[in-house]
Amino acid sequence: QVQLVESGGGLAQAGASLRLSCAASGRTVNIYRMGWFRQAPGKEREVVATILWSSSRTYYIDSVRGRFTISRDNAKNTVFLQMNNLKPEDTAVYSCALNPMGRGMNYDYWGQGTQVTVSS
Repeated sequence: QVQLVESGGGLAQAGASLRLSCAASGRTVNIYRMGWFRQAPGKEREVVATILWSSSRTYYIDSVRGRFTISRDNAKNTVFLQMNNLKPEDTAVYSCALNPMGRGMNYDYWGQGTQVTVSS
């Protein structure tokens, strides 16, 4: 089994920065892609950013492009989400997910989630 453990959430004021980390451990798996998702109260989960493991090609939703940066440490099987210029609408539970090679576009493994709260 693969475990994903997130860290770095918390409370921040609008305009501040937070950095989330997600470390994968357990069974060895070839990673195709990792992503960060978020779910705000009363809303559906949405993808925030993704990164292809081999090429580091990234994707962002419009609302965070230019403020958030996803990156990875190959050697440590860790993905990061640097969040700058935070806004109250960024408040949500953030989860990381892992899409293994050979599994199409499926995220098979998920972290437990970390709360990010941005006050105005």
